[in-house]
Amino acid sequence: AWVTAAPSWLVSTIVHLVLLVILALITVAPPIASAHLQISESPVREDEVIIPLEEEKPKLNLTNTELAQTTSDLPDSVDLPEAPEVPSISTEPDGSEAQIDISDFGEDTVPKNSSTILVGGFQGTGLESRSEKGRQARANEAGGSPESEAAVAAALEWLANHQLPDGGWNYDHRVGPCAARCNQAGTLTDCRTGATAQALLPFLGAGQTHKTGKYKKNVEAGLYFLTQQMKVKQQMGLQCGDLAQGGGSMYSHGMSSIVLCEAYAMTHDKGLMMPAQLSLNHIVYAQDPVGGGWRYAPRTPGDTSVVGWQLMALKSGHMAYLQVPPGTIVGANKFLDSVMSDYAYYGYTDPGRGQATTAIGILCRMYLGWKKDHPGIEKGIEYLSKTGPSPGNMYFNYYATQCMRHY
Repeated sequence: AWVTAAPSWLVSTIVHLVLLVILALITVAPPIASAHLQISESPVREDEVIIPLEEEKPKLNLTNTELAQTTSDLPDSVDLPEAPEVPSISTEPDGSEAQIDISDFGEDTVPKNSSTILVGGFQGTGLESRSEKGRQARANEAGGSPESEAAVAAALEWLANHQLPDGGWNYDHRVGPCAARCNQAGTLTDCRTGATAQALLPFLGAGQTHKTGKYKKNVEAGLYFLTQQMKVKQQMGLQCGDLAQGGGSMYSHGMSSIVLCEAYAMTHDKGLMMPAQLSLNHIVYAQDPVGGGWRYAPRTPGDTSVVGWQLMALKSGHMAYLQVPPGTIVGANKFLDSVMSDYAYYGYTDPGRGQATTAIGILCRMYLGWKKDHPGIEKGIEYLSKTGPSPGNMYFNYYATQCMRHY
């Protein structure tokens, strides 16, 4: 009788209030943790369990016999390996080709669909120079010659001839097919991931992937080796893939992360997406929470040398549309500020003017958004130009070359 006599709006209000109370009492289980970059404040457990990375590995089916045949049957000539046509990184919903705005790396974590991509003064799509057309155009523009192309071909062949049956490489040439026939064999035998990453990067740079190219079997085996070496762990609520080994520490991890991210960006192989993201997650976790840098061991005060490799890996992941949290980029800028002197020079762990560290710092600033006309870039480039190539400092040459090319 009360319900019948009550106004309809009052009955409706009471019913909805009851429903809201019932819904508020219902608990929903939290979503399953994924490889997304989400950092919690929970401490690292001492009894962390290493989770084997099985399902996320790329589908690489090269056998040791096939690899041996691949490396032993290489021709004696040094013809430049054919550069495959690299597919575009992605397409946006409107169907236009995705372009990555590198200059916004310091502010955004997702590449934009813009008309050009900018690193210093270099414009173009992220990996266009890896395609046959793009590579030829860039080589001609930058003064490439038959001799320089022959040098690239000879270097790739040398690397292929030194690959081990398990798909990886070793800094110590005496343990591989070389059998100590080469001069200046290395001695570091316990950093296989670092050696493998540094061997794979030139193949990727020449447009060779595990899908296409003269050396696709070599690249395939190398990528499989890296994914086999990855140790997946939960670190402070973040699923991470650690590739550091032996004397390589975070150096080897950063280099390996660059390889996985570039290989994924060039091929869109879904089997590489998870290992690449996990490797980036480990860099996020390993960052010094106070100073913002990276060094040999995770979460310790950084140095410019190690920072350079981690930042290049983050940039490669950003170009591959993987996740890079903005807080990590803020921390990297904070570290660079702490080792910068006179607005253009960089030290190792403190403000300084080291040749190699200055080149690293300038390249990092380019990646983080400093434009060509930035006073710090202009002054730094002038210093690198006056310094010129160094016969005895290949580390400086490596970074300075990239700075001058981008500028």
